[in-house]
Amino acid sequence: MHSSPKRLPPKIHLVLSGLAVFIIFSIWSFIGSGFSFEKLFSSPEYLMDFLRRAFPPFEEHRITWDAFLRYLDALLETVQMAFAGTILGIIFGFALSLMASKNLLFSSSLTKPLQVFAKALIAFFRTVPDLVWAIVFVVVVGLGAFAGTLAIMVDTIGFCGRFFAEEMEEVDKSPAEALECCGATKVDAVFASVIPAAMPGLIATSLFAFEKAVRSSVILGIVGAGGIGLQLQSLFNFFSYDRAMVIIGMIFVLVIGIERLSNYARSKIMNN
Repeated sequence: MHSSPKRLPPKIHLVLSGLAVFIIFSIWSFIGSGFSFEKLFSSPEYLMDFLRRAFPPFEEHRITWDAFLRYLDALLETVQMAFAGTILGIIFGFALSLMASKNLLFSSSLTKPLQVFAKALIAFFRTVPDLVWAIVFVVVVGLGAFAGTLAIMVDTIGFCGRFFAEEMEEVDKSPAEALECCGATKVDAVFASVIPAAMPGLIATSLFAFEKAVRSSVILGIVGAGGIGLQLQSLFNFFSYDRAMVIIGMIFVLVIGIERLSNYARSKIMNN
């Protein structure tokens, strides 16, 4: 008498099916992306040519103080764009997150439509890349840092709006409900209980948003939205790789410095 073959458990079937889909999708993605080992291994000569032109910086064309100060001024403009855009994005993102959070401020027939509208607006701001927003605002307000600031603001609204809403939804609502039972309005209860409890998370998210904005503001200059990116693009266009490497070094120092300060601030906030 032959025993029937054992059937694999459903979980194993699920894992194997997921693995098969992953492999197929990976192969499809590599083919569509134009990935080529031939191009990868035939590129060292181009890489060496780039490195010869880039290092040491200013071997052929010595840097002048005027050029260095111009780069520094553009770098400071990048920080200004990032900070101003982040502040505006936090303010508007916070307002939208209050409307997007479930029954946080309102308990009427308008609650659901208002929540759906706020969530849809946050999702729209978040899904459109900041580079696209920069192009839009360059068309609307013209070239310069103002377009970059507006692009960072809209991107930050989407980023902070989502995470602010999640932070406030995860807070224990019992203290707020107790305040309402004592006669406080829903708005008073939210601002006296929910927001203070969520404040460490809100601050940490805001710091992450600023780090993200600093990195984004470097790229936005490529489409004419001001900052150091505009200087970097012009140097690459004229094959001034040595000067471009100086700007890349300045960007590296700026980003690492801001990340260190942000990590230190977050650690202090979370430990207190």
